[in-house]
Amino acid sequence: MRDLAEGVERFQRDVFPAKADLFARLATTHRPQTLFIGCSDARVVPELITQREPGELFVIRTAGNLVPAHTPGPDGVAASIEYAVAVLGVRDIVVCGHSACGAMTALAGGDDFSAVPAVGRWLRHAGCTTGAPAGSTVNRVDALIRDNVTAQLANLATHPPVARALASGALTLHGWVYDIPTGTVERLAPTA
Repeated sequence: MRDLAEGVERFQRDVFPAKADLFARLATTHRPQTLFIGCSDARVVPELITQREPGELFVIRTAGNLVPAHTPGPDGVAASIEYAVAVLGVRDIVVCGHSACGAMTALAGGDDFSAVPAVGRWLRHAGCTTGAPAGSTVNRVDALIRDNVTAQLANLATHPPVARALASGALTLHGWVYDIPTGTVERLAPTA
């Protein structure tokens, strides 16, 4: 906890003063153009990867960068998507998977989730647990990472505000895979 407190002190002392005008604008304006849906993994930092300033990305982070298909009822991910699209008017949504994803590694390995049942239930939203190619675990994980991004883009399109914005041409979906050791970003085939 001391590291975090020291970080806050450095932010207040060194960073905030240099960006005071930006933060003054952000106090009254919230107009991100992109919704970035990434993994909760601490190694995947959307603002760092994209070199965006505060206020430029609306970010949702979930284990495995999962986006459950739309269903009625309360859902924090769905509420954030709805707000980003219908209220903020984002023009682009990026679903970003990443190398060495623990969620996809667990699915590829057929891990037992009995000790972490909430994790097991959540990972059912991956929708890509079958059809992984034979071969090494690394190849299966890499394939699942890409298949999962594609599956999450399809799930996104089931959300009513996303479907409406796609139909009107006001929104574009993008699939990315970030490679941690090289810093590269692979752009998957564009969708809608």
